[in-house]
Amino acid sequence: MRFVVSSTALYSHLQAISKVINSKNTLPILDCFLLDLDGTTLTLTAADSETRLVTSLEVNDVEGFGRLAVNARNLLDPLKELPDQPLTFQINDDNLEVFIYFHNGKYNFVGQKGDDYPQPKALNPEAIALKIDPQVLLSGISRTLFATADDELRPVMNGIYFDISPDDITFVASDGHKLVRLKNSSVKSAQRSSFILPKKPANLLKGILPKETGTVEIKFDENNAYITLGSYVMTSRFIEGRYPNYSSVIPTNNPNKAILDRLSILNALKRVSVFSNLASSLVKLELNTDSVKVFAQDLDFSTAAEESVSCQYDGVSMNIGFKSSFLIDILNNISSENISVELSDPSRAGLIFPVENEENEDILMLLMPMMLND
Repeated sequence: MRFVVSSTALYSHLQAISKVINSKNTLPILDCFLLDLDGTTLTLTAADSETRLVTSLEVNDVEGFGRLAVNARNLLDPLKELPDQPLTFQINDDNLEVFIYFHNGKYNFVGQKGDDYPQPKALNPEAIALKIDPQVLLSGISRTLFATADDELRPVMNGIYFDISPDDITFVASDGHKLVRLKNSSVKSAQRSSFILPKKPANLLKGILPKETGTVEIKFDENNAYITLGSYVMTSRFIEGRYPNYSSVIPTNNPNKAILDRLSILNALKRVSVFSNLASSLVKLELNTDSVKVFAQDLDFSTAAEESVSCQYDGVSMNIGFKSSFLIDILNNISSENISVELSDPSRAGLIFPVENEENEDILMLLMPMMLND
């Protein structure tokens, strides 16, 4: 088997799929890329036990066909240092010895049988198909991913919940302290369905989707999804279990409302939180008619800071505490110039909305308060 390929093109494709490979695998062959040559198309695959990412590129001067598994480091590490040039791959079909020739040298190593590489599970015949714009999917993933949990006892919280209805698609993520719910009315489905996408494939999609232009197709059954993009096909196993009823934790009666400039409050929080207790990261917000005071202190080190930010506040004067790192994360994931904060009392969750939503989007962010000592 023989083919010629551009070093830059090969490296960019391998680098994109290499993030699937775990540092430690139960199956040694999962430390490898699978190379499958069929005609002038070279298909590249990387996988772990739950997720699989496939891409392909055109090659030249082809002789023969076949598949083999090649240790990922044997390909990636040398290609990283090579300038753009043609690479000639010469593979001995009998002993799977691989020779890679370039303009002033060669690499030589031995591959493994491609037939030993694990194959993905086929979807059920009644699998559901959903077509979605790549930017809609990217927005849903990137705006919710930060709120997912790392909870061994509640694995369903460790992914993004896709709630699909005939009217819209809702992306939900929560770690028990913060929650994000993003509805997009541009995506509709003939039937109601849902699944929980794990954090790892969500992160992979977040890296791939910005370059996509065509429609993304998601075909899924109760356990797995095949996500087809322009240049990639991802296979992912879902997190099993029932996602909690997220609507029930969103407070509905919130008479105290504040409108703030997002960057002003965000920058104030970043400065003041430096003086908060390292263990709790607690900041106190003192809400009054035309301003909110951001206050933090660390009694152990006798440090404190406060800043006032102007706002429009309609409600009773209130002091409420939040974990500053969570609040900063939330504000970093809102694109609106102004935000609306809705509160009922200092012991109940606060709701944060963008004043101006993106087209077809309706986003809500929830943050649980922390107890104040005063």
